[in-house]
Amino acid sequence: MSGALDDKRTATRFRILAEIADRQPAVSQGEIAEAVGVTSQAVSEYIRELVDDGLVDKEGRSRYRVTKEGVDWLFQEARALQRFAEHVTDDVLESVNEDAAIVTDDVSAGETVTLSLRDGLLYATPGSDGPAIGVSTTDADAGEDASVTGFEGVIEMEPGSVRVLQIPPARLGGSGEVDVAALADACADADIVVASGVEAVVACRTADVDLETWFAPGEVAADAAARGLDAVVVASTDAAGRVTDALRDAGVLFEVTEP
Repeated sequence: MSGALDDKRTATRFRILAEIADRQPAVSQGEIAEAVGVTSQAVSEYIRELVDDGLVDKEGRSRYRVTKEGVDWLFQEARALQRFAEHVTDDVLESVNEDAAIVTDDVSAGETVTLSLRDGLLYATPGSDGPAIGVSTTDADAGEDASVTGFEGVIEMEPGSVRVLQIPPARLGGSGEVDVAALADACADADIVVASGVEAVVACRTADVDLETWFAPGEVAADAAARGLDAVVVASTDAAGRVTDALRDAGVLFEVTEP
């Protein structure tokens, strides 16, 4: 546990040392006091203690620098705070979070359900037979949506794949340069196909490829892959960069090819 979470004085000490590190070497005690929410006199006392403890060096009037020991202490406290925050978000909040699921059979509020993903949607089956379970907080008939909380375990799922198919821009022939049969084959086995750019939309229509959307295609494909679906993004060369940026931001693996 971080000392900054144990008592207010350590928390204030952490904040002030971090402010010094951010502002060094010219340090305004008044600005630090305003940022931390204490008096300038209190900041002066804290800085004096930090200097005495070897965490800060005084280089002159209002000039301070965090020592190696001070940096190490900041890192130690920051990592402890990070671990605590991860525990809260990953363990505590996740267990009390509520989500909606389609029930496969009639379920009553308070009943334990097994969770699974199908076609990217969350399903709940009465019972506790699977590796991931929760508790329904509402009554629902088969096929209806129910609210589920108290999640435990991990839903078994293989991440989906994303393939980006590049289409020439209109100035270089656009959809007219695409082998529509090859495009149709490349999209045939995908769970979801989206497009980016007018050339891509026209090429898909010509190849009789059903599109889910042409809005925010990179984000849509990333979300689909995270839910276990295989996605194809048909994108003009000019638009492909925005798609791949969105996929990288989401941490999704992808390949870029031509039809």
